[in-house]
Amino acid sequence: MKQTVFIKDLRNLDQQEVTLHGWVVGKRSGGKIVFLLIRDGTGTCQCIVEAAQKELFDTASSLGQESSLSITGKIRLDSRAPGGAEMSVTGLQPIQVADNFPIARKSHGIDFLMTHRHLWLRSPRQTAILRIRHTLIRAVRRFFDDNGFTLIDTPILSPGAAEGAGTLFPVDYFGEEVYLAQTGQLYLESAAMALGKVYCFGPTFRAEKSKTRRHLTEFWMVEPEIAFAELPDLAEVAEAMLCALVDSVLKVHREDLAFLGRDVAALEKIKPPFPRITYTEAVELLHSPDVRARIEKELQADRERLQQWIGELDGAEKQRAVAKPGWPSDKLDQQLQDLRERIHELDIDIAHRTEHLSDAQRFEWGNDFGGDEETIISRHFDRPVVVTKYPRRVKAFYMKVAPDNPEVVLNMDVLAPEGYGEIVGGSQREDQLDVLLKRMAEEGMNTAPYEWYLDLRRYGSVPHGGFGLGIERTVSWICGLKHIRETIPFPRLMGRIYP
Repeated sequence: MKQTVFIKDLRNLDQQEVTLHGWVVGKRSGGKIVFLLIRDGTGTCQCIVEAAQKELFDTASSLGQESSLSITGKIRLDSRAPGGAEMSVTGLQPIQVADNFPIARKSHGIDFLMTHRHLWLRSPRQTAILRIRHTLIRAVRRFFDDNGFTLIDTPILSPGAAEGAGTLFPVDYFGEEVYLAQTGQLYLESAAMALGKVYCFGPTFRAEKSKTRRHLTEFWMVEPEIAFAELPDLAEVAEAMLCALVDSVLKVHREDLAFLGRDVAALEKIKPPFPRITYTEAVELLHSPDVRARIEKELQADRERLQQWIGELDGAEKQRAVAKPGWPSDKLDQQLQDLRERIHELDIDIAHRTEHLSDAQRFEWGNDFGGDEETIISRHFDRPVVVTKYPRRVKAFYMKVAPDNPEVVLNMDVLAPEGYGEIVGGSQREDQLDVLLKRMAEEGMNTAPYEWYLDLRRYGSVPHGGFGLGIERTVSWICGLKHIRETIPFPRLMGRIYP
C-alpha cells in the first residue's frame, strides 16, 4: 500500500513506493527523461519521469515552476541527489498548474523580492531562516519555563511611553489617543511583584525613522522581569539564555546553517563566561590605536576579497554569454545573481566602515552608542560582550542610578559578536519612589498616566530588574545575515508595509 510521506523521511524509505504532496521547484529535460525537483516544506526530492510513460511524461513536461501536485513513485537512496534520495515516478496528479512564476531563476533586486515576499518565502534560503526562527522561539519559551518564570501577556495598547516618546505609533482608542506598545516592561514589573519571576513575549512597535540593516518598526521581543534581582543577576540570566538559544539551534539546524553559509565554528564559541566591560571601558576601546589598526587590516582584507569576487563575476559573465538556454544557463544566472549581491553588500560595508571608523575614534563620553560604535566594540570579542553602566542622560527614566556614580545607571547591553551589535538591553529598575519622581520631573514627564506604576514603589518596593531580547536581531546574528528584513515572515520597515 502506497503511503503519503514527507520528503524529510525519505532516507528511511529506500525501495518503497510512496506518495508526496508538494510544489515544483525546478524542471529540466535530459532527452527521454524529465527531472522534476519537488519541495514540500520539509525538503526537496528529485523525481524522474521517463518518456516510455508517455502520459506521465507529457504531464510532467507541462508543469511550470510552483505548480502543485501529488506524485507517486519508488524511492532510491542516492547521496548525489538533492536531499539524498530520488523517486522513479509511477503516478502524477497535478493539483494546480502554475505559469510564469514571478521569481524565476534569474537576478532580482531586493525591492522586487520584498514586494513579492509572499512568494519569496518559498525559496530554500527563506525557509531555512524561518525554521531557525521557529526553533529559537521554542528555545526561548523552554528556557524561561524551565527556570521558574511565569508567562504574562502584557497589553499591546498603552496610554504612555516606556522608551522615547518620539518613537510611538499613535492609535485612536474610542476618541482617546493611545499607543502601540514599545515594550511590556512596565506592566511586567507589576506582575513580578506578584509572581517573582515573569516574562512576556509578543510584538513590539517602534516608530524610529531609521533604515539601517538592524531596524524594523514591528518586531518580537521576549522580556523577563525578576524581583529581588540586581544588575549582576540580570547579566547571568542573559548569558545563560543566549548560550541555551545557540545550543538549541546548533543541535537542530547545522544543515540549514551550512546552507546559509554560516560559520558554525563561530557559534560553537558561544560559551560562558561572556566578557563584561563598562561603558567607559568601551569608549576607551573605541579610542584604542590597536583597535584602529585591526579594523584597517580587516578592511584591507575585505578590499582584496572584493577584487577577487569582481574577477570571478567577470569570468562568470563571459561563461554565461556563450551558454545555451536551459538548465546550465539557469544555474549560471543564479551564480551571477549571488556574486552581484555579495559584491554589492561588501562594497557598501567597506565604504560604511571606512567612513565611520574616524567618527568612532572621536566618540565622546556621554553620548549613546550607535550601530557603528556597537559594531566596532562587538567585533573585538569572539562571543557576546556585556556592556554596563551607561550615562544616565541617554537612558530611560526607570533605570536605577549607580550608588557610586550619579552620572551612570545600572543598565546593560549585550552586544553580539562579529559586528552584530545589541541584541539584549536591560537594567536594574529604580525602586525608590522619591528618586523616580525626581527623574520623571527632570524628563518633563506627566506622572498622571504612570500613577499605577508609581504604586509599585509605594507598596512593597524591592530591588528588581529585567531585559529585552529582540528575536529578529538574534536570528540575524545566529544565521549570519546581512540585513534584518529576512528574519521575519513579513517585515515592517520604514517606507514598506506591503504585502
